[in-house]
Amino acid sequence: MDPKDGITIARRQTGNTFLTALQASFAYQFQADTLWIALGTSIGSMLVITLFFSLLRPHNSTVYAPKLKHADKKHAPPPIGKGLFAWFSPLITTHEDQLVEKVGMDAVIFLRFTKMCRNIFLVLSIVGCGVLIPVHIFESSNYPTGSPTQRAFATMTPQYVLEGNPMWSHVVCTWVFDITIVFFLWRNYRAVARLKRLYFETSEYRTSLHSRTVWLEDLPQHARSGSGLIGILEAVKGTAGTPSAVIARKVKDLPELMEEHSQSVRKLESILAKYLKNPDKLPASRPMLRPSKNDRKTSQGRQIDAIDYLTERIIGLKAKINGVRAEVGDEYNSRREAMPYGFATYRSVEEAHAVAYAARKHRTEGVSIKLAPKPNDLIWDNLALAKGSRKAKRFMNNIWVALLTVVWIAPNAMIAVFLTRLSNLSAVWPAFAATFDSNPTTWAAVQAVAAPGLTSLVYLLLPIVFRRLQIRAGDMTKTSREHHVMHRLYAFFVFNNLVVFSTVSGIWSFVTLVIGSRNGNESVWDAINTGDLPSKIMVALCTVSPFWVTWLLQRNLGAAVDLAQIINLTWVWFARTFMHPTPRQTIDWTAPPSFDYASYYNYFLFYSTVSLCYATIQPIVLPVTFLYFVIDCWLKKYLLLYVFITKTESGGQFWNVLFNRVLFATFLANCIAALVIKAAFGSWTMLGCMVPLPIILLGFKVYCSKSFDDQCQYYVQGFINKDPEAISNVGMKLPQNTTLGNRFGNPALYQPLIVPMVHESAEHLLANIYGGRLDSPSAPTMAYSDIAMGQMSSVEPGKPAPSAIAGGMFKFVPEANLDFAFYKNDPAFSSEYGGGGELYDRVQTPAPSAARGPGLSSRANSPAPASITGRQYSPYRGGGYDSDVATNARGRGFYTHGNDSESNRGLLAGVQSVGVAEEPGRADYFHDGASEYGQLGLERWRTGGSGYVGVPGAEDEEQPLAYDAYRPTKGAS
Repeated sequence: MDPKDGITIARRQTGNTFLTALQASFAYQFQADTLWIALGTSIGSMLVITLFFSLLRPHNSTVYAPKLKHADKKHAPPPIGKGLFAWFSPLITTHEDQLVEKVGMDAVIFLRFTKMCRNIFLVLSIVGCGVLIPVHIFESSNYPTGSPTQRAFATMTPQYVLEGNPMWSHVVCTWVFDITIVFFLWRNYRAVARLKRLYFETSEYRTSLHSRTVWLEDLPQHARSGSGLIGILEAVKGTAGTPSAVIARKVKDLPELMEEHSQSVRKLESILAKYLKNPDKLPASRPMLRPSKNDRKTSQGRQIDAIDYLTERIIGLKAKINGVRAEVGDEYNSRREAMPYGFATYRSVEEAHAVAYAARKHRTEGVSIKLAPKPNDLIWDNLALAKGSRKAKRFMNNIWVALLTVVWIAPNAMIAVFLTRLSNLSAVWPAFAATFDSNPTTWAAVQAVAAPGLTSLVYLLLPIVFRRLQIRAGDMTKTSREHHVMHRLYAFFVFNNLVVFSTVSGIWSFVTLVIGSRNGNESVWDAINTGDLPSKIMVALCTVSPFWVTWLLQRNLGAAVDLAQIINLTWVWFARTFMHPTPRQTIDWTAPPSFDYASYYNYFLFYSTVSLCYATIQPIVLPVTFLYFVIDCWLKKYLLLYVFITKTESGGQFWNVLFNRVLFATFLANCIAALVIKAAFGSWTMLGCMVPLPIILLGFKVYCSKSFDDQCQYYVQGFINKDPEAISNVGMKLPQNTTLGNRFGNPALYQPLIVPMVHESAEHLLANIYGGRLDSPSAPTMAYSDIAMGQMSSVEPGKPAPSAIAGGMFKFVPEANLDFAFYKNDPAFSSEYGGGGELYDRVQTPAPSAARGPGLSSRANSPAPASITGRQYSPYRGGGYDSDVATNARGRGFYTHGNDSESNRGLLAGVQSVGVAEEPGRADYFHDGASEYGQLGLERWRTGGSGYVGVPGAEDEEQPLAYDAYRPTKGAS
């Protein structure tokens, strides 16, 4: 025989083995013992982890109750005792109406949805297990032999029901299931409408600016002005009131500059944290990097000193940002190009909602008018997109999502075939077979971990991928982006993990049978009829059903892992032990984490869809799902009450998306029920009885939309305020244009820039790190000369170092202050971990008594408390440090005598310190905004130094502290 023929035969045998494995990959002979083992390990592990949480919780409030530590009195959850199970009591006594104010509407809707699923599956479990399981067991025949328990488990499915009449039970149960789901959806839709009324009447909502502001999109060119906005709103005729309107204008490249500045600051922090990890023994060589591609001034392609480069890069970006802000900072500078969107604020919530309600169904001159979201909910970069651009981006995004979904089919099938059963891999890979046979125990452990680990990693990365795709799709709010992310994730999971994973065996069996029949000269139609696709799919679904039962049982373990924060604790421990976290990262770890609504909603919807689809195939899946939601109702309530925060509050806008997905899951379950009835010899009469179900679901959706949607979205007239004093005149005054522009203006115009943070233990090393390259304490100065010479840049030879802008460069953070409690009102942290700081009371913020550097106060642009001592370091200033300055918060009386030093009492008002050469027109690095340029005054004509280089004029004598005349402003952010 020709060797080539032998190779060909071997390849064909390997291919046939592969096809056999693909067809039989889900044909596991799950025994009843597997279910009991899965139940025991899942429940047992969950109880152990919950006990572990109960033991650690009283002593780790930073991890297990951060909101109790950080939230103000209004938003703080109920206190918890130190007892082992003391955390149960507040979960029982805290009711839904209280939760609206404590955790927000989004969290309340999440908990209500979880309870709704629990109640639905309670009823479905009683009906499904009480009716379908007995029918399947008593009507089955020709079932496999084995123990009574094994036979009972095998006959729970309709696979061995060989007569059509018992399938009437499926028709009846499907109707009961649909009626149950419709009832609970209607009941909860009414409750959501009531909660929305309660939310609209809260003082927090009614006193917020966005509650009485409308947002106008797609403005034509002639309407892009304040008067144009008012003209369009008057055409709507929703109210007789006249709003305060502001049109958005271009901010040039400010967002890109601020993002690059933020990245540079974080990169410098990371490099310094690694370089200074051992302050007593610095590395022999300084860190190096390649310049940013956006930095055109620095030659590309060569590595340069990372610390010097990033320092000058940050300072240069700061100066450029301040310059652009000074140019575009005037909110009503008509010379700037107007954007196609704007905002208008009314005097009352009723007026704004009336206008939005009147404009909901039609567009005046093509302009979309809707209620404005919270300012931190807007994705400002996408607001300027034209309607056509948004459609094009959305179309391309749909293509990418569809491509990703289709591409994942092959890897998903390979994981299902080989990683979940390594014996299949050894059958097609002879080299692996020897290793597999010689180490069965090791590979058994790998098989137990590989598939779940890989799929879990994919599921963690998918939300990140879909979010980035949605940002490019042109979503204008973070809420709409999260809705679309949830929708994409749900579609991906249902198609790949349910449809493909469950039916690939049956479909492949049908295809191979048709191909085999065609090879026997049978016609295509006869081959298809012989293949009996419905029966093949039903058998595949019945065969794989035990997998979904055990998989859903394991989800209880995941709920307990969320409660104990095991993943977060493991990551923080790993980072602290093997990495070099920056102070900012350490502070971030102590902040309340944000709740990922899109991912959790997707999981809940997917679990519900799996359970509904298998309700008539393996009814035991219903009580398993019910058990999961019973446990998660309690665990998620604790997490939302004490641990997680809502980063961007939408006011409960997720409900409509959830409602639609539950209806879709019900429709899909009806289709699978019809397929099972047809495959199990059911009659066409049975299928005809199921035809009205989709029509009923559609009619129910239309009814709920017309009955409740307007109540959920608009504060319609006729509802009486229950707390008139709380909303009396507080915040009800019509804001001026500057207020509206600041709140609904691009945050790039006013958002404070973040400050590089360094561990205080490395403070004494910065002078050495920057010394010899820039100004240092030992460097000769020209303070007593007629000429003030600046230092040369180490990155751009021949150019001056930007010392004039440096000011205080770093914020030194003591080890004791590496806690979010000291920074929860700092805009750099509150915007990320508190919805703009609304959860935290500024008065309760502890003072970082030893923190040094710019922005000493936890409140942006506010003076530091009296006990705080500020100390700033600039690598570009002679001497390196500013003297300590104590700020008296209350001040002194005119005749009050104190034992202060003469300088603090103003007795040396005209005395200057030793001269320090600085560049002309020096501006403090950490003084934000255009006012930085306005404060220079006559200083722009001086050398800019102190001491004898620049003799103080009369205007300098009014400074309260002469020694501070040329220091950075305290408390600036």
